[in-house]
Amino acid sequence: MSKLSRRQFAKTSSALAAAAALTTSLPARSLRAANANDEINLGFVSCGGRANDLMGQFSKVDGVNIAGLCDVDENRLGAAKKRFPKAQGWTDLRELIASPSIDAVVVATCNHWHCLAAIWAMEAGKDVYVEKPLSHSQWEGKQTVAAARKYKRVCQIGTQQRSDPMQAEIKKFLHEEKGLGEIKAARVNRYGIRGSIGKRETPLQIEKSVAYDMWLGPAQDQPIYRNNLHYDWHWDWNTGSGEMGNWGVHVLDDLRNNIFQDSVALPQRILGGGGRVALGDAGQTPNVHFAYFDTGTIPVVIGLSNLPSEPGGKKSPAHPGPGSGYIAYCEGGRFEGQRGNAKAIDKDGKTIRTFKGNGDVKHQANFIEAVRKGDSSILNAEIAVGNDSTGWCNLANVAFRAGKPFSREQAREVKLDEWNALIAEMDEHLAAHDLKLESDEIQMSGMLTLDSKTQQFVGENADSANGFLSREYRKGYEVPEIV
Repeated sequence: MSKLSRRQFAKTSSALAAAAALTTSLPARSLRAANANDEINLGFVSCGGRANDLMGQFSKVDGVNIAGLCDVDENRLGAAKKRFPKAQGWTDLRELIASPSIDAVVVATCNHWHCLAAIWAMEAGKDVYVEKPLSHSQWEGKQTVAAARKYKRVCQIGTQQRSDPMQAEIKKFLHEEKGLGEIKAARVNRYGIRGSIGKRETPLQIEKSVAYDMWLGPAQDQPIYRNNLHYDWHWDWNTGSGEMGNWGVHVLDDLRNNIFQDSVALPQRILGGGGRVALGDAGQTPNVHFAYFDTGTIPVVIGLSNLPSEPGGKKSPAHPGPGSGYIAYCEGGRFEGQRGNAKAIDKDGKTIRTFKGNGDVKHQANFIEAVRKGDSSILNAEIAVGNDSTGWCNLANVAFRAGKPFSREQAREVKLDEWNALIAEMDEHLAAHDLKLESDEIQMSGMLTLDSKTQQFVGENADSANGFLSREYRKGYEVPEIV
C-alpha cells in the first residue's frame, strides 16, 4: 500500500480545509462526500477491539455508512474488511484522512495517537469522533481543542455516558430539587482486577504484518519488554495513560458532569501517588493510584486499584460505593452513581430514589446529528469538555510521576475525612500483599498548584511536575501548536 508523502498530505489537507472554509455558509449536506443515499461516510482509524465496538454502534445509527477502514496491522484490517467488504482499506491513516470519500473520522487508536490523528483529520476538513482519553499530555489536548475552533469542525469525545438521559435526571435531583441537600465532598472509584502483562528478557519482535513506524507515530522508538503489542500499550507511559486514563476518565467525567455540572474545568491543587506493585511485570503505570483534588468548592478524592483484595483473589478490595463510579457526600445522605444506574441514600441508609440508564447508541447518534447540521453546539461531549475531563486524569498521572517516596506527613496536609479514609484503605489493601505505603514502591507528590490561565504548575514542587505536561515527539509526527 503506497503512502502519501508529508508534502502531498499537507497539500491535500490544506486544499480540503480551504474548501471547507469557503463553503461554511452552505447547507451541511453540500459539505459531505457525494452519496446518493445522503449517508454520512465514516472512516475508522484503527480496527482493534474498541474500534470494532464503535463500528457496530455507528452501524445502528440511521444514515451511516462504514466507508473507510485503517489499521497498521494488516491482520486486523483484513478482519474488519471481511465485516465491511464495501469499505475501502488503508494502512496509513493519512490516506484515509485525505480521501474525499470520507466525511467524518472515528479515532480509536492507542492514546498517544488520539490528538495528532484528530488534528490531521480536522485540518483536512473532516469532523471527528475521538476516543477517550483525549490526550496523552495536557498540552496536546489544548491543541486539539484549538484545531476544532480554527477549522470549525464538529469534534466529539467518546465519553458515551454523556448522552445517557439518566444524567439530566441526576443533575435535576441533586441541584434543582436538592434531593439530598448540599454536596459536601465527593469520591471517585475505579476498582477492577488486571493481571500481569509479562516481562521479557529480550525486546518483543514486531510482526511483519504491522507497519510499526506508523504504529509508533508520535511516541518514541523504545524497546518493548511486555508480551503483547496490542492493548497492553495502556500500561506503558510512552503510549498509554494507565488505568487513570483508561477508565478514570469515564468516572471523573461523570463527576464533572453530575457533581460540578462542568463548572470546574480543572482542579486548583492536586496531591497524588501510588505504585506499580505485586506483579513484577514490564508495566510502568500505577496499578494502585490515589489522588486528592482541591477544586475550590467541593473537595474530591479518587481511589484506583487493579489488584485483587489478596494475592490470587478474584475480588477487588473493600471500598465504599460502586467499583467504577462516584459518591457525592451530601447533607442528607449520599448519592452513588455509575454507568447505567444510580441511587440516592438517606442518612439512615435507606435508598430513597433510583435511576436507570440507557446504554444504546445515543452518543454516536448525537455525533452524527451534529455532523449533519454542522453544529457543534448540540454535542453532548464536545471536545473542550473532553479535554477538561481528560485533564483531571493527566494531572493525577503527573502527580504520580513527579512523586517521591510516600510521606505520611505530606498525606496529612489534606484535612479531609474522605482522604483519610482512602489512605487507610490503601494501607490495608497493600498490607494484604505484604506491602506498605511507606516504602520505595509507593511514591506521592507534594501538593501541586495549577495556574488556571497558563495551565502550568506554580510554586513549590512545580519544576518536577511541569515536565510531564507535554512530551517529546518523534520527527514527522509532531503535534502542531495551533494558533
